[in-house]
Amino acid sequence: MQAEAFSSPIFVKRATYIVQEIASLADAIDFLDEWPEDRRDLIHDTALRVCYDDGRKPISAARDAFCEFAQRFGMLEDPTFAMQWIAACKSANQKA
Repeated sequence: MQAEAFSSPIFVKRATYIVQEIASLADAIDFLDEWPEDRRDLIHDTALRVCYDDGRKPISAARDAFCEFAQRFGMLEDPTFAMQWIAACKSANQKA
């Protein structure tokens, strides 16, 4: 499987102060594979199946399916907000 990059990254909120960047097909598959089994549903299964369908569907289909999954679980983070937050963290770390 190729580690194809998405056209733009997806940001998901994993916890109160943890935002994860999903930038490629491999990132999406890793995230979906780690999702707790007791929380999996049809949307999760569909997203995972589309991601594993590498080569038969465009990469945009996998990205869209992952976005639907993240939105369903209320984890989809606004990219503008996420990028500002990441930049602020990097700036604070450089000053320390």
